[in-house]
Amino acid sequence: MAQDLDSLPDDAFRLVVREWVEANYPPDIRNPLKRLHWDECKSWYFLLAEKGWLCPGWPKDYGGMGLSPGKQLIMLDEFERHGCARTIDQGVLMVGPLLIAHGTEEQKAFFLPKVLTGEHVWCQGYSEPNAGSDLASLRTVAERDGDEYVINGQKIWTSMAMDANWIYVLARTDRKAKKQEGIGFFLVPMNMPGITVRPLLTLDLNEEFAETFFDDVRVPASALVGLPNKGWSMAKALLGFERIFVGSPKQSAYALARLRDLAERMGVADDPDFQAVAMRHQQDVDDLTDLYEVYVEQVRQGEVPGPDVSMLKVYQTELYQRITETMLEVAGEHSGMLEPMEGNRALNPAGLFLQSRPSTIYSGTNEIQRNILSKNVLELPG
Repeated sequence: MAQDLDSLPDDAFRLVVREWVEANYPPDIRNPLKRLHWDECKSWYFLLAEKGWLCPGWPKDYGGMGLSPGKQLIMLDEFERHGCARTIDQGVLMVGPLLIAHGTEEQKAFFLPKVLTGEHVWCQGYSEPNAGSDLASLRTVAERDGDEYVINGQKIWTSMAMDANWIYVLARTDRKAKKQEGIGFFLVPMNMPGITVRPLLTLDLNEEFAETFFDDVRVPASALVGLPNKGWSMAKALLGFERIFVGSPKQSAYALARLRDLAERMGVADDPDFQAVAMRHQQDVDDLTDLYEVYVEQVRQGEVPGPDVSMLKVYQTELYQRITETMLEVAGEHSGMLEPMEGNRALNPAGLFLQSRPSTIYSGTNEIQRNILSKNVLELPG
């Protein structure tokens, strides 16, 4: 089935995905107001797994669909269009591809099937209190002790750590090496002695993130993926297409549609001042969509996007914030409500505003993206 799907013309493939999603997606979790926890989104995870669509980018030999990057983007686009919730997908997007590329046969045989069944739910141990966008400055240490590594340190902003039973961790394996070197990539059960998870409450009162502490956590040497000091290069490879995904125009387009709904509700849809602002937002969304298609076409052609793809992330996230700021202005006295107006999910100005705030921070801050563009595209002095 997977090979037949990949051989379909793009328009035909899009129609197949759209029809199946519209017929099968659980309606009670469509367009969720917040990031869903495992108990809330696992029904969608298991539906995808049963269909064989859980891991579109994995090779068929490992239980994936074997889709080309272009087809994967179409599938993501259709999921976003329908308002599908994001599952807890670190095993699918990060751990699976890493092991397929760099894991031992034993690691592949043990871990990959458990991602496909949902037995293993993964979270990411990357960011630290003083190593976020500058991730290579991480201080968590993994020291070799016989047949084990002993991990000590702290991770922060660990998405859904309270739901996960495994975590993949970047830790320093050589303290004397340069900061981009001497880092190892480890696979660690969350129930190991010495691991403590403390949920962090976000502005929208959701426990999506957590602090994760490692105090003399002992793991077998087999928990290391690849070579002891090559974790950084593997971690960077995993993020290859993330900049395209976070630059998708769907967030901004969805927010603009909700802004128009809100304007109708507040009786200002025909106001000339509102129409002028809405038109500027629409033009920006159209420009973003055109720019996004440039990079999607590169992926379809099998090309690896260059550093200029950072423009997508900057453009999309800042536009998303501008649109949601307009929503607060239009909402007036309703702008302070954390719940949707009148129970209508289409009227959720404060919720979308708060969701837009961290978008310029995650996946590398926009300041970092601008530095990438300055140095690698414009060739400006440091």
